[in-house]
Amino acid sequence: MGGWRPAGAAITLALLCGTTLATGVVAQSSSPFSGLFGDRDPGAGTPVKLDFQIAGADKAMTNRLKNASLLTGALKDKRFTGQDILAAARADYARLLGNLYDAGYYDAVINITLDGREAVQIAPLDAPQTVSRVVVAVQPGSPFHFSRADIGPVTPDTEIPRAYRKGEVGGTGTIKDAARAGVDGWRMAGHAKADIAQTDITADHPSRLVDSRIALAPGPVVSFGNLRVNGLTRLRESRLREIAGFPNGDRYDPETLDAMRKRLRRTGIFSAITLTEADALGPGNSMDVDLTVVEQKPRRVGAGFEISNHDGAAISGYWIHRNLWGGGERLRFDGKMSDIGSGTSGRDYEFTTRLERPATFGRDFTAYATAGVKREREEDYDSDSAFAGLGLDYYRNDNVSGGARIEYRYQKVTEEGVTTEFRTLALPLTGTFDKRDSDTDPKKGYWLNAELTPFKGLDDQTGSGMRAVLEGRAYHSFGERFTLAGRARAGTVLGPDIERTPREYLFYSGGGGTVRGQPYQSLGVEVIQGPDGPIKTGGMSVAIVNAEARVKVREKIGLAVFADAGKVWTDGSFKGNSGWQSGAGVGLRYLTPIGPIRLDVAAPLGSKPDTNDGVQLYLGLGQSF
Repeated sequence: MGGWRPAGAAITLALLCGTTLATGVVAQSSSPFSGLFGDRDPGAGTPVKLDFQIAGADKAMTNRLKNASLLTGALKDKRFTGQDILAAARADYARLLGNLYDAGYYDAVINITLDGREAVQIAPLDAPQTVSRVVVAVQPGSPFHFSRADIGPVTPDTEIPRAYRKGEVGGTGTIKDAARAGVDGWRMAGHAKADIAQTDITADHPSRLVDSRIALAPGPVVSFGNLRVNGLTRLRESRLREIAGFPNGDRYDPETLDAMRKRLRRTGIFSAITLTEADALGPGNSMDVDLTVVEQKPRRVGAGFEISNHDGAAISGYWIHRNLWGGGERLRFDGKMSDIGSGTSGRDYEFTTRLERPATFGRDFTAYATAGVKREREEDYDSDSAFAGLGLDYYRNDNVSGGARIEYRYQKVTEEGVTTEFRTLALPLTGTFDKRDSDTDPKKGYWLNAELTPFKGLDDQTGSGMRAVLEGRAYHSFGERFTLAGRARAGTVLGPDIERTPREYLFYSGGGGTVRGQPYQSLGVEVIQGPDGPIKTGGMSVAIVNAEARVKVREKIGLAVFADAGKVWTDGSFKGNSGWQSGAGVGLRYLTPIGPIRLDVAAPLGSKPDTNDGVQLYLGLGQSF
């Protein structure tokens, strides 16, 4: 868009993000509330004072222009020299004007001064040695509206943005979104080379109207040709092709390429995956695809931690070998030690191993073998257990996954001097539906998980039946700072009496994963008779509800207020006698690239029977749910 355009000037779509410069003068006082809740002046606390003065703009537009400004980034990165400030200021004319054009403002006036001098009038080689004050003054003017908004041809299934309509604000951002939607619609229908054939876009300044016409060229229906692989060092190419699942000869579909990329990423073998469509079509309108990968180092180690003032500290670690035998196999060892310094009868230990192979029985299936041992020394019981199993995980897409395995489990439990052994053969089945926007710090969406575990007792002490658990989580944000999060979990065991139910299948409440503010596994039931009276165990049914309000107060700092409640029943199907407990508290979050570091302080609100034990402290990595 190389300069101010007269009324009726044509704007080509290819130049919508051009470098028009505009200067002028405008004055607008800053908001008296700037600085609250992290929305501070970008120049606060720096040698350079940066003042944005956006005349008549709402908060969204003001924030958009601030975020687009290179001056904001320069001060944030502590680049304060006159040369740095001048370079950022001169580039900001185009960046700010591009954002204004995207929003439909075509006659904006932009003025950027460095200590009173217009930045565009300062030659790059005459940059001042220092700059103390920068003023970015913008007069957006009035938005333009569409007098016409045509695009075609489009497929019947194409959804053109509703904002691309006659009478709506005619921003270049909307025009680009409409053109992109039109092209994507044809690509989804198999026309891989669909493109924009012609654009005719006119902004009439006197009437403040935009006339927009976009012509699309669908091109032919395309089929997948050959997959050309580059960059392999250790993984066998035959196995890569099995994992990727490239559908040679099938009709082109961009989602197929996206699914390939995700299958390869799930292996953990690659640090970079690039899929490039060939520029030219081959015989029969076939299209080759180039796949370039960069393999990571095969081995990886990691660690985690969690601290509670009642349950003590827990540390965990893992070791992974990716691509064990050159076929994408992954071997993982996990270890965890907990109840460190908790004052209970001893520390808990857990060790597990898992060997998995992707693309087994199908490109979306991962087969695995797993085994583990666990030692628990709690106030009410001692437990030693082991398991081994074979399973198959299924990944349909980012939203839907599931799995099944067959496993043998052994558990030896000592409760008030009474020792019981349980041996089971189980078939755990799981299904997950995930619509969250993030795994580590979700702001919107929901998550559903169901577990169904039929089990067969292999001795006289162990009953047979089924364990079922359903959990749901939901997230809703108001703006960028405030998020409401909720979780509900319900589980029950059907079939055996509680005495013949493996103790690891029973349910407790209390602790960081259930009801914060109550001690770990503090709420159970007392049904089984021991030599000195009833023995405390987990219950046959449970229901847990958690609610949390999260507020972002700084770029990396957040606060949380939460309340939890739990109930445990003596019988399956949520019947029999029951007890309940609840807790509430506040939390601090420090955001990191791998998720927030979480500090929660919670107190009990009530319980029956009494399980209160004062204020509880929890420290860990990641949101509580």
